[in-house]
Amino acid sequence: MFDTFDALLLARIQFAFTVSFHFLFPAITIGLASYLAVLEGLWLKTGKSVYMDLFRYWVKIFAVVFAMGVVSGIVMSYQFGTNWAVFSDKAGPIIGPLMAYEVLTAFFLEAGFLGVMLFGMNRVGKRLHFTATLMVALGTFISAFWILSVNSWMQTPTGFAINEVGQFVPAGSWLDIIFNPSFPYRLAHTMTAAYLTTAFIVGAVGAWHLLKDHETVAARKMFSMALWMAAIVAPLQIVLGDMHGLNTLEHQPVKVMAMEGHYQSHTEGAPLILFGIPNSAQGRVDYAIEIPKASSLILKHDMHAPLAGLDSVPVDERPPVAIVFWSFRVMVGLGILMAVLGLFSLWARWRGTLYTSKLLHRFALVMGPSGLIAVLAGWITTEVGRQPWTIHGLLRTAQSASPLDAPAVAASLVAFVIVYFTVFGAGVVYILKLMAKPPHSGEAGMPNIPVRSAGITPASALEGAAA
Repeated sequence: MFDTFDALLLARIQFAFTVSFHFLFPAITIGLASYLAVLEGLWLKTGKSVYMDLFRYWVKIFAVVFAMGVVSGIVMSYQFGTNWAVFSDKAGPIIGPLMAYEVLTAFFLEAGFLGVMLFGMNRVGKRLHFTATLMVALGTFISAFWILSVNSWMQTPTGFAINEVGQFVPAGSWLDIIFNPSFPYRLAHTMTAAYLTTAFIVGAVGAWHLLKDHETVAARKMFSMALWMAAIVAPLQIVLGDMHGLNTLEHQPVKVMAMEGHYQSHTEGAPLILFGIPNSAQGRVDYAIEIPKASSLILKHDMHAPLAGLDSVPVDERPPVAIVFWSFRVMVGLGILMAVLGLFSLWARWRGTLYTSKLLHRFALVMGPSGLIAVLAGWITTEVGRQPWTIHGLLRTAQSASPLDAPAVAASLVAFVIVYFTVFGAGVVYILKLMAKPPHSGEAGMPNIPVRSAGITPASALEGAAA
């Protein structure tokens, strides 16, 4: 079955598969942790039980998603030592400390306060519990900060030197490494994407329950809060995406060429290709639907500005154009639909039909997984667009892999596929069952969160967090 695949390709497929699974869980927990902090803060301020009802409802889902994120993340760490040992050796002096900072700051913060947040509602005071929730939310942000700094350094490496044995080592200030040229844009774009992902999941759950009973108070509240986020943040995300794209054009122009489908250079105004079929063999986009000179207008803010194409780049330094071309369009298309839903919700608010418009509710329900699909498409655009480099312009992916045999990598890949779809598939089914149940109304006092109903005992949860 794997005779036509070499070990390098199988290792790349394996890492892409595992990181794609893992990336989806933090995309939810980052936004959901902040949402839980907002809910508890509003409950403390107003005393309205609806906020605590929603906190109780979503904290169980957060616990399950967080646990799956921890487990899937551990697997990725081992792959650096097994499949990508050469990369780990060469980039370790820079990547290692940054990853250690993530563990020492973010993960310990999350693990330390997660137990209080999940199991301390009747054991600590209100303010201390709220502090724990805030610390978990802060921990998710700090974790994303360090991970994205690592990834951004691989995209736009700065502040390094190469020693006599070929290792990348710090040269000068660590701030140059941490705050590399693409990091601020990637951090803003990714964090906003995580918040939108959570907003559309929460909005879809609220829409589901409103379609059943539009008088449900908790469903109304979660739906309203989610669509306020969509209406405000989705247009902001489009602006941040444009800024990130301009930064990518400056530092990784080949990636932008693949995103735009520009096989040929344009000396006076490049077209914006909306759709088409990339044909790398012939160096063109077949059946292209394009807007003349619009790409130059977007990327250079001058419709007559020249833009270089892939014909200016050696063939062995070009990424797989078709994958980057289409993943970018999936991300952008979903971003536009998110903004449309946000505008639709504002119109419904103005007309007083936010809680009764079945069309709006069905639209929001369909858009529920859109954030997850968009972040996955964005990750594919970023990572595949960087190829053939592991560290952009300096270390090729082919030079980063361990000397493994294809059958060994294939066997572990098959095992990962079976285990992941079994374990995480069951987890997703369980989360959907939790979401299908309406939030229960309760008193405005400190609740007793039924964590055992989420399939987690205090001991097992804390052991998972400590791992």
